[in-house]
Amino acid sequence: MLYKSGVEYADFCLNHVEGCAHGCRFPCYAFNMAKRFGKVKSYDEWIKPKLVENALELLDQEIPKYKDQIKFVHLCFMTDPFMYKHKEVSDMTLKIIERLNKDNIRCTVLTKGIYSKVLTNKEKYGSNNEYGITLVSLDSEFKKEFEPFSAPYEKRIQALKHLHDNGLKTWVSIEPYPTPNLIEQDLKEILNKIDFVDRIIFGKLNYNVETSHYSSNGFYEKCAQIVINFCKERGIDYHIKFGTQKQDNKKTVVLFNKKLEKQCTLLVER
Repeated sequence: MLYKSGVEYADFCLNHVEGCAHGCRFPCYAFNMAKRFGKVKSYDEWIKPKLVENALELLDQEIPKYKDQIKFVHLCFMTDPFMYKHKEVSDMTLKIIERLNKDNIRCTVLTKGIYSKVLTNKEKYGSNNEYGITLVSLDSEFKKEFEPFSAPYEKRIQALKHLHDNGLKTWVSIEPYPTPNLIEQDLKEILNKIDFVDRIIFGKLNYNVETSHYSSNGFYEKCAQIVINFCKERGIDYHIKFGTQKQDNKKTVVLFNKKLEKQCTLLVER
């Protein structure tokens, strides 16, 4: 269940579901990988999620083995932990968060679903978990085409705001951000809807031939700068995903930490 992540802003990860009912069509990296390695044969199979029913038993075995190495556990990169209209997935996720928190293991969570209000119970769940949503547009027609079965954008934001208003750390992943040939939109409108969060992650769209030329024409540099300026003005932490800007060819990643009040450039390996 637990494994060390290679993603630049994660530590250990956990995926307790195979497949994802949201059926994103960007295309979806998780679906492509599952299909490549023979875990699913088709899109229709992918959007019928299968729960790892003994996930808690596996955690009981693995937590003692990895506990001293874990800074935090991310849920999830290969599925969605609060899958929209799949209560069995959300219920298992809540149990997993509770189990990890019991051993003082912090969780970071990312969803295109809706967070349960029970997460505000700080006696049952840790108060230092971080809860995020993916939000790349506010347009319902775009969602219908590219994230057909995920939660409505406004409901995602409302659920995240509820957690924020109850003192929990919140964040938003604006990735994969769509290019103008997919939708013409104002990035600032999206940012203004989420100005309450503690952190914003921004990244480009990958694996789509029709949009690949936008990586070299300055589109994502302009978008990244909009995000950076917005976050600096409001004291929000931000992270620009590696590969989003041309400067990443120099093997650097730019981050900003509001506590340090400074921008840091970190060397990274390809």
